Amino acid sequence: MRGPARCALLLAALWWGCGLALRGGMLYPRESPSRERKELTGLWSFRADESPCRRRGLEQQWYRAPLRESGPTLDMPVPSSFNDVGQDIRLRGFIGWVWYEREVTLPQRWTQDLGTRVVLRIGSAHYYAIVWVNGVHVAEHEGGHLPFEADISKLVQSGPLSSCRITIAINNTLTPHTLPPGTILFQGDTSKYPKGYFVQKTNFDFFNYAGLHRPVLLYTTPVAYIDDITVTTDVEQDTGLVNYQVFVQGSDQYQLEVLLLDEDGKVVAQGEGGRGQLRVPAAHLWWPYLMHEHPAYLYSLEVRLSAETADGPVSDFYTLPVGIRTVGVTESQFLINRTPFYFHGVNKHEDADVRGKGFDWPLLVKDFNLLRWLGANSFRTSHYPYAEEVLQLCDRYGIVVIDESPGVGIALKESFNNESLQHHLEVMEELVRRDKNHPAVVMWSVANEPASSLPPAGYYFKTLIAHTKALDPSRPVTFVTNTHYGEDLGAPFVDVICVNSYYSWYHDFGHLEVIQLQLATEFENWYKTYQKPIIQSEYGAESIAGLHQDPPLMFSEEYQKSLLEQYHLVLDQKRKDYVIGELIWNFADFMTDQSPMRVLGNKKGIFTRQREPKSAAFLLRERYWKLANETRYRCESQCWGMPR
Repeated sequence: MRGPARCALLLAALWWGCGLALRGGMLYPRESPSRERKELTGLWSFRADESPCRRRGLEQQWYRAPLRESGPTLDMPVPSSFNDVGQDIRLRGFIGWVWYEREVTLPQRWTQDLGTRVVLRIGSAHYYAIVWVNGVHVAEHEGGHLPFEADISKLVQSGPLSSCRITIAINNTLTPHTLPPGTILFQGDTSKYPKGYFVQKTNFDFFNYAGLHRPVLLYTTPVAYIDDITVTTDVEQDTGLVNYQVFVQGSDQYQLEVLLLDEDGKVVAQGEGGRGQLRVPAAHLWWPYLMHEHPAYLYSLEVRLSAETADGPVSDFYTLPVGIRTVGVTESQFLINRTPFYFHGVNKHEDADVRGKGFDWPLLVKDFNLLRWLGANSFRTSHYPYAEEVLQLCDRYGIVVIDESPGVGIALKESFNNESLQHHLEVMEELVRRDKNHPAVVMWSVANEPASSLPPAGYYFKTLIAHTKALDPSRPVTFVTNTHYGEDLGAPFVDVICVNSYYSWYHDFGHLEVIQLQLATEFENWYKTYQKPIIQSEYGAESIAGLHQDPPLMFSEEYQKSLLEQYHLVLDQKRKDYVIGELIWNFADFMTDQSPMRVLGNKKGIFTRQREPKSAAFLLRERYWKLANETRYRCESQCWGMPR
């Protein structure tokens, strides 16, 4: 095998199948009396492997020596996407292996205290990552968006070194079996394309940003430590129930004390052992913030470990925010704390100018201020899991989340085979393990707009949804469809029907007058067939900020606003029956691949990419606050367990 065919095989292989299986918990690294953390945010050395098969770095083992010795490097901020930081067009669309490196000075107590465990945690590396510390392989991980980590204690405590060199190789190639899927297309006609020319093809409408998108950090625990905590909550009349399970690693001889504190730091319940139930009389329940005027209420679960190890006694301490609430679904309602809840919110993308999908605190706080200004009570993490810090703010602010996996663009038949399914099951395990304790997360979405009419889709989604329910029986599970109601083989297995539609945009261009009839008919067909509540999970139109037309024409702000108004007329009729939510597409404009359909990205945002409002934002604000006031009035007369 020679030339492009061999390169295609090598590029797609990516060393997959050699990854180290993840085990144990994935608690967010919090500082405590027994734990420290060191952020590795800032400039890293960076180099793209531009060799024809993108494997020179692996073959020459660039990880064995400082990266600068392999050739020229760039300064690359972490977290960020590497695509938009520089001025080199080749880097913006680069597909293949890129290399990151950082020299880290460690506190002396980390390297000399053998009772301290040192862990390297990568918040997200898109898409496949291999990690070395001081040239020693420590971890591999397949999939972007979710964290992975490695215990590097032995490496940093094995000698007099007070520093370590962290090297991370990342490959953003997508294949039919990745999430999201993709294909590599090689162009063999040398009269049109250079020798070995290839492009990445995808079936999703956002840019394939890549790199170290989330924070990278080091943290410590004792050698015997709290590895994982699982919390589920319930209510019994006016008593809150907090069920907990604690997992310990590093010792079989230990004691656990569990305390539940209110917002004033007062102990309201306590227990012992690795499993139990805490009862909280007159509990303050976690409510979405627009159902009342108070912030969402969070308790603190303090877990204290005392253990015996070969080197003597060890203690560990971890605090987990807890919101007491219930979630449920009927044939026509979504219930939070047994009270009907109506989703009026947005779809989002982690898309932020030159940072790409890189985590950014100022942007995050700005977006949450805009959500509150808008009167939105919810969003979907379209089309991948967002940073853990995003969900932490949702817990605090009372923003309800539909937490979605990276299963977007599953369109090819081979993307429904056993290899793809196994990977999808593993991704859901990672997602549930990371986000299971967030009260803001009320539903899992396993995919967006898959080709769910294909014959393998029925078994695929039946298995995937059943697996997700087994991982977390406390939350409903869905996926987001744009398949015809009579042909969708996955819909029988979801708890809530989530439907995307773009009437008078992708068809019947410009004919706003057909929206009401078509949308009402679609709702009736879905509900008659499945007798399940429905969310309008996407709808919208593109508008170029500042482009005005009267009468409304496509791409004008007036057309976007008029299209939304037509949807709202039907939504107001059906939300009295079985429609339980509406999520606009999209919160803000976002970047896509270049195409004649897109002018520097997708312009369906009600805010620009710079977060300036379009006319539609004011329309949504008026509507959402009206819906919020209706909800608050109903809740004040029905809801208990709210802060007074």
